[in-house]
Amino acid sequence: MSSVQVDEDFLDFVRARQDPLLRAAVLMCGNHHLAQDLLQDALAKVASRWDQVRHGSPEAYIRRILYRDAISHWRKWRREQPYDVHSPDGDFVTRHAGPDRADEWVEGAEVRAALGELAPRQRAVLVLRYYEDLPEEQIAEILGISRGTVKSQASSALANLRRLLPGLEPVLTGEGGEHA
Repeated sequence: MSSVQVDEDFLDFVRARQDPLLRAAVLMCGNHHLAQDLLQDALAKVASRWDQVRHGSPEAYIRRILYRDAISHWRKWRREQPYDVHSPDGDFVTRHAGPDRADEWVEGAEVRAALGELAPRQRAVLVLRYYEDLPEEQIAEILGISRGTVKSQASSALANLRRLLPGLEPVLTGEGGEHA
């Protein structure tokens, strides 16, 4: 049996950033268990290249892997959902066991349910744009789509949220403009 040598700097990075990365992954894919798997895979990929990415922007590199793997999963499974997002135990953020603070970032069950109703790409664009506060160019690069597609997906997603959450119209209208 061989032992694996792990860089202490990498471990410190993982300890410091794993919770925010997991929260973003949960919001991105809508399933806590899948988010954990995606993050674990992304961290394993980065661990093998740590010497090459440690001095650049390792978190951006992990996020790119994370979101691209999520897209690959969506393409593989299309819009098939292995659980019912409409059932109480199928709630897309809170159905997991164990502590998670995604609820602090996305307030209220209505918003979580509405996000669960969006198409995966729309949800990804909203998470990257408003939760991660990324510019359109970076979102397009991460998701492998054009900047125009980012804009149209964001517009469609916000329109769907307005339809699903009419009480949030003033908030959504204030955030629905151009994102710097």
